[in-house]
Amino acid sequence: MTLFVGLGNPGSQYENTRHNIGFKVIDKLVDDCAINGLPARDISKTSFHGKLCRSASSLFLKPTTFMNLSGKSVQPVKHFFKVELEDVIVIHDDIDLPFGAVRFKRGGGNGGHNGLKSLDSHLTKEYLRVRVGVGKPEHRSQVSDYVLHDFNEEETQVLESLIDHVAKACKVLADQELNEVKSRYSLKSIDGLDL
Repeated sequence: MTLFVGLGNPGSQYENTRHNIGFKVIDKLVDDCAINGLPARDISKTSFHGKLCRSASSLFLKPTTFMNLSGKSVQPVKHFFKVELEDVIVIHDDIDLPFGAVRFKRGGGNGGHNGLKSLDSHLTKEYLRVRVGVGKPEHRSQVSDYVLHDFNEEETQVLESLIDHVAKACKVLADQELNEVKSRYSLKSIDGLDL
């Protein structure tokens, strides 16, 4: 069983913010299950602290704890379904990558990302990460404001294609070697995407 976790914040005011790219990828993965005739069922429970859907071989989680408490949602889901750490795939925004860049890695630092800090404290660091670049503001002091702002008009025009690309990579990541996925799906920027 693979557990896909999209990081983000609950509530309509955060829906289209850069910080919520992980939620958007989870929505796409769940939608794709339905398109393929195998809809993912909503199996959310209070103890999971999130919206959880299940397909035949995958779980799709959007924590509703707010970003800095994400681990409080992921840990009980992982434990309840006995998911191995190597089968946890976390999709998150990354300000250290230009907008549209996509990278994959297992473990590593959290880069100051509060969602990853929370996951590290609940799970250890050895889960798989899908890092989606959202660019960064000019000054470090603007980071929290920047990630909690909506994508700009130019970014919004290509966002759907980017989300589609990341969702495809996630599906492959569940079955194939990390290095193979890296070589096929890593992007340096949005320019690498076939639009």
